[in-house]
Amino acid sequence: MELALVVGLGVAMTSIAMVGSVTLLFSEAQFARLLAPLVALAAGSLLGGAFWLMLPEAVRQLGNTPATWVGFVAGFVAFFLLEQVLHWHHCHRAPSHHRPVGQLILVADALHNFIGGLTVTAVVLVDVRLGIATWAAAALHEVPQELGDFGILVNSGWGRRRALAWNVASGATFLIGGLLAWALSGAVDVAYLIPIAAGNFAYIGATDLLPELTTDPALASKLWTVLAFATGLGAIAVAAALGG
Repeated sequence: MELALVVGLGVAMTSIAMVGSVTLLFSEAQFARLLAPLVALAAGSLLGGAFWLMLPEAVRQLGNTPATWVGFVAGFVAFFLLEQVLHWHHCHRAPSHHRPVGQLILVADALHNFIGGLTVTAVVLVDVRLGIATWAAAALHEVPQELGDFGILVNSGWGRRRALAWNVASGATFLIGGLLAWALSGAVDVAYLIPIAAGNFAYIGATDLLPELTTDPALASKLWTVLAFATGLGAIAVAAALGG
């Protein structure tokens, strides 16, 4: 019974990544106008997830100790180094201003979903009702995040169908993490991965996404961008309140 529930929750969480498919209903020109708000939405949800969900959970699990904050900084620095490697590999030493945020967002999302699968399953194994409530809170913030992630991939030059396929693949790591936690029957301590994942999300939100939102001089565009950013933050605040 527990295994069936773990698989069901994993498949349901993975299917949330399909939310990006709604953008296939728009033309290229229409979708182009949605890109900046989608990136802003993702930036808000990433930063909100890092500071309002992951870090508080890390403090609850590990305490307000140096290890928690070292993990956060390590996650931040690790993605800085990863971006340098991806940028060098992509450009093959040629001058370029391209930033490999598409690859980064997939790595971060896969890690985040993997940790989510581990932690939600661990709770399910202790208390099914509490585990389902934890899954629901996680799913609430996945919706705006996955929609925004899809926009980021397209903004990075990915085709929409390719972006959707890879977004779903990164979401599938939730199921992988859940099955691993079930197989090891709670023997896996993932607490130290939580601040690292928070650092990953904070890096992408602050250094890759927010700078992309300052280039359009039009006041109306800026207002929509700010609104989308606030919506991302607000959605995560609701998820944090429900999860708390």
